[in-house]
Amino acid sequence: MNNVERYMQLQKLGLKLNMQRGLPSPANLDLVNPIFEQIDADDTLLDDGTDLRNYGGGVFGLAEARAYFASVLEVEPAQVLVGNNASLELQGHALTWALLKGVKDKPWLGQNPKIIVTIPGYDRHFHLLQTLGYDLQTVEMTPDGPDMGAVEKLASADESIKGILFVPTYSNPTGDTLSESNAQRLASMKAAAHDFTIFADDAYRVHHLFEPHHKPANILKACQTAGNPDRAFVFASTSKITLAGAGLGYLASSEANLKRFGQFLGAQTIGPNKLEQLRHVRFLKSYSGGLEGLMKDHAAIIAPKFEAVLETLEKELSGTGLATWSNPKGGYFISLDTQKPIADKVVQLAKEAGVSLTPAGATYPDGNDPHNSNIRLAPTYPPVSEVKQAMEIVALCIKLASEDSN
Repeated sequence: MNNVERYMQLQKLGLKLNMQRGLPSPANLDLVNPIFEQIDADDTLLDDGTDLRNYGGGVFGLAEARAYFASVLEVEPAQVLVGNNASLELQGHALTWALLKGVKDKPWLGQNPKIIVTIPGYDRHFHLLQTLGYDLQTVEMTPDGPDMGAVEKLASADESIKGILFVPTYSNPTGDTLSESNAQRLASMKAAAHDFTIFADDAYRVHHLFEPHHKPANILKACQTAGNPDRAFVFASTSKITLAGAGLGYLASSEANLKRFGQFLGAQTIGPNKLEQLRHVRFLKSYSGGLEGLMKDHAAIIAPKFEAVLETLEKELSGTGLATWSNPKGGYFISLDTQKPIADKVVQLAKEAGVSLTPAGATYPDGNDPHNSNIRLAPTYPPVSEVKQAMEIVALCIKLASEDSN
């Protein structure tokens, strides 16, 4: 049976396999079900008299939550703000604050602000920045983080380049991790803008899948050591640790930055959901093995799906010269690059065979991959059997699209 015949046979199966977005699976969410048992009506009054059902507590979050997530980010509790749900919301607040008030002194609005982003990268970062009016400057993602030669060249030559937004640990979609040496370069580099700011979306900081895993760089410590303590904001969340739709977002920066940012945020909200913060801290502390134990249990569910992707790609495409792919130690995605400019064709063929993939180009600003080669694979949601079946179809579509382009 040739490739065309095999493809036509698969089309007749009426499959509906989704590899499009990095969603936690029901099995991952089930691990967190005990979170609902952590507080009841008798747990709403703290020792200091704070009634969690009422107003109060401020915009920085519960002291218990700040202390807990400070330990995760390896900073001091006074450097941490804990908010609601996703970190993307906190990034939006911080980037809006920079426009209206300025990170240091002068508002960025009216300065034609530019932000450096990595490619391939996270489509929601691009959309957020462009919605707010930022001009995007792209640099390649490397195995050690953003291409620092390109970052330094851009930042040193143009004072309208105000910062960089990227995923430092197990980057979306490549799975690359910022090295400690590149963190130090980012922290100490000369920038034309005196208020150049690192916005690090450390969404996958604790999402290790295989050993030995990467150790996340401490960007805030590097900035402090370099004499630029106010240069960075590090964002994270529990969205893929606890509940994706009902987690906590948190950020860390210098105390000076947090004081100014808190004033801006305090004009918009009385404070975050304190009950949810207490629930999360109690759950994470009570879980067997704590956060590390929970993430190992998550990895036990997710890692076999990554292995299924990599084993299928190796079996079907190794030695063909038709594609290359990343082999991440953690995170939620695998990055696939076709050798020929056929990513859009592969995605379309896969769709017609019942496999939903992230749209071609999504990992580039404006959905425009100049090479038409990158495809983000998200294997976390389907069961292993479906992941394997989906990847066999993807590999077949790469072969077909490559043949058609000859």
